[in-house]
Amino acid sequence: MKIYLDLFRAFFRIGALTFGGGYAMLPMFKKELVEKNGWCTEEDILDYYAIAQCTPGVIAVNTASFVGYRQKGVPGAIVSTLGVVAPSILIITVIAAFIRGFAHNIYVQHALAGIRVAVCALVAVTIYGLLKKNVKDLLTALLALGAFAFTFFLGLSPIIAVFVAAAAGIAASVIKAKKNATGEGEKK
Repeated sequence: MKIYLDLFRAFFRIGALTFGGGYAMLPMFKKELVEKNGWCTEEDILDYYAIAQCTPGVIAVNTASFVGYRQKGVPGAIVSTLGVVAPSILIITVIAAFIRGFAHNIYVQHALAGIRVAVCALVAVTIYGLLKKNVKDLLTALLALGAFAFTFFLGLSPIIAVFVAAAAGIAASVIKAKKNATGEGEKK
């Protein structure tokens, strides 16, 4: 029973202490899931993020579901998902009750502007870390640049970019395996 409470608590903290959506949650995921609880590796988190982007729904919720499922199956997925969404539900309920009273308050508007800037900085740091860890050769550099260019400049759906990059990665792996097999056959 302790693991369920730990899952809920960890994901509740993630949901309560991060702003800006899935990418802004990456540093918190790393701290809670990798460093503090040891439930997964940084590579696991990146894999969960990649899968979460390709599946319908919110990245943070999907990632919480994957980690919870990995720990304790379907019950773990449910508890983790409830943990990550509970803070948002509570906060949105409170805000909805009082929104008319303070939505136009200059301090609230400035606070939100500050939060948006901080989220941009967190996302930039996360992207830098992801690039540093995952762009390892010319192929991965070209895939990263291509995905960026096609989504940013041409408006290509990120889903298409992910699938094209996955297909290119598979194709490169198959070509490399064939080259290695051919090279080994010639040496014998």
